[in-house]
Amino acid sequence: MNIILVPIKEIGVNGAAWASVACHVVAFTIAFISLIKYIKLDLTFSKFVIKPILATGIMGICSYFIYFNLLGIISDKLATIVAIVFGVIIYALAIIALKIFNKEEIRILPAGDKICKLLEKLKIY
Repeated sequence: MNIILVPIKEIGVNGAAWASVACHVVAFTIAFISLIKYIKLDLTFSKFVIKPILATGIMGICSYFIYFNLLGIISDKLATIVAIVFGVIIYALAIIALKIFNKEEIRILPAGDKICKLLEKLKIY
């Protein structure tokens, strides 16, 4: 795809980024199908693909708007840092809201017991 996309004037160097994304999608698809077929893992498409993509989309859209709303107010570099920090927070909240992880997976995390108790107290899990 690099050979095809990069020489196109309208696409240029952005073609390398698109080719990289396509490469990772193909590699992911092959690995996902192999895991399901040969190892018999119970990987639900919704939990491992759809919900993370949705959480990423939510984070990306929010970060984009935060960045462009801050551009006229603060410097570009500071706007980028603020958008990244809020993006991390929004992504974590989206993962929690979409219930991508179950209680056992949360407990494995550092301070997982405390996080799980907090989520139970907030009646999220």
